[in-house]
Amino acid sequence: MENISKDDFRYKEAERQVKRIKRFYVFVFVYIGVNIFILYLNYRELKPGETIWQLKYFLLPMVWGIAIVISAMRTFIPGFMLGSKWEEKKNKELMDKEKRS
Repeated sequence: MENISKDDFRYKEAERQVKRIKRFYVFVFVYIGVNIFILYLNYRELKPGETIWQLKYFLLPMVWGIAIVISAMRTFIPGFMLGSKWEEKKNKELMDKEKRS
């Protein structure tokens, strides 16, 4: 196996990706935990004869679920929504601007 220095660009990029993946999984676990708790509280407060299967009880999990999907796409699909190419371009632009100043 090739020895990779911690100063190597590939190592730093891989390290950033691992942090993104870890942050995503924490986001998913918080989503699951919080939504189970909220659904439990809503279920406990139901009146006799009322059902849990109403939009008002699932609106928050659905909207938050959309945010999870977007977060997953940003994490696992390279270049999705201001990806690394955008970062590189912006860094180069700022460095050029700094040189001109």
